[in-house]
Amino acid sequence: MADSKKPLFYGWKIVFAILAQLTFTSGLSFYNHAIYLTALAANPNFDVQTASFAVSLFFLSGGVTGLWVAKWVQDYDPRICISAGAVISCFALSSLAFVQEIWQLYLAFMLFGVGFSASSLIPATTLVTRWFHRKRAMALSIASTGLSLGGVILTPLCVLLVKSMGFEFAAPLMGLLYIVGVIPVTWIWLRASPQSMGLLPDGEEPPANSVTVSTEQDSDDSNPSAVSKELALDGMTFKQARDTRFFWGISIGYIFLMMAQVGGIAHQYGLARELLSESQTAMAVAILPIASIVGRLIGGWLIDRMSIRLFAIGLMILQAVSLILLASGVNVLTLCLGLAMFGASVGNLLMLQPLLIAEAFGIREYARIFAVANLMSSWGTAAGPAVLGLAFAANANLYSLPYWIAASAAGVGLILFLTGGKLRALA
Repeated sequence: MADSKKPLFYGWKIVFAILAQLTFTSGLSFYNHAIYLTALAANPNFDVQTASFAVSLFFLSGGVTGLWVAKWVQDYDPRICISAGAVISCFALSSLAFVQEIWQLYLAFMLFGVGFSASSLIPATTLVTRWFHRKRAMALSIASTGLSLGGVILTPLCVLLVKSMGFEFAAPLMGLLYIVGVIPVTWIWLRASPQSMGLLPDGEEPPANSVTVSTEQDSDDSNPSAVSKELALDGMTFKQARDTRFFWGISIGYIFLMMAQVGGIAHQYGLARELLSESQTAMAVAILPIASIVGRLIGGWLIDRMSIRLFAIGLMILQAVSLILLASGVNVLTLCLGLAMFGASVGNLLMLQPLLIAEAFGIREYARIFAVANLMSSWGTAAGPAVLGLAFAANANLYSLPYWIAASAAGVGLILFLTGGKLRALA
């Protein structure tokens, strides 16, 4: 009976706060790049290739910034970093309405990448890994559902905004949405660590004979250094992780997996427009994020019941097959089926990278390990839109060749991941 009256573990409030935060950060960046690319390509000063390269700079600058973000969230209050990132993203996104020169376009997207990196995955996944150990897979799957919800809720809304108001008026509104959706929830609900609130990960009860380390400094959740020594030593250092074959297998493999994934997402709007009207395309682009949500929630349930490595391999195969289906360009049915399969792989592969790293190397220097792996994968996310954009131009402005290239990249990523061997779980 006592258990039934036990209050909800605060970590779950963290999870749902991060879900809301990621809904806005991903919806206004990750999934909206297809909209920005199409709108900017309509500007006589730019074309698809130029806009695609700008999207690539977004991911590259975000990956480099992630190294600094990792150090910040390790040593200071993540909420300051997230808020600063939201402000930078607002400014950069709003400025897209006014860019007329190529250098202005590139600078705006680089700033956007900096803001996105500071306000999205690195601080979000770091917080979840601190608050959850045993239930980490389910917590990450729920929190990262926001990545897909952004595509379901905000991307269609942004399509309508651009269509009804024009990109010049819609871009500043989308920038404002970034701040409104991120900063309030960050300061109301997010906290640096369970130790900052006198709690333990997963809501576990402290041993009866344990001494709780709690001072006025600890109660100030702006100082995450309150983590106990035992918790701080849970895992490998970056140098130890770097010496493992698994680190290089997942890091290099994800370069190609993200090249395929982000390139495919960035150009899905243009792909759909080859077969559908503009209004039908606005509905079709919602298939991918909806499938991503469903796939991720199912994935979070399955991971606790099977080998995480086998699950990851299965998802990588699914991504390659879905891109082959999209590249075939047969009819509307294969387009929708391909987008649904692609979405199921997108949701889970994004969740699996931080989860695999946390499972393999622990939380001791998780932020740094993930940031370096994320920087490497950002080479793929940066290359994806640009490579597919070049292939699009070389293929008489048709998307069959670009998606065949994306499918090939997905296959290479799978092979490289397999070279890393089995997951080295911590004892």
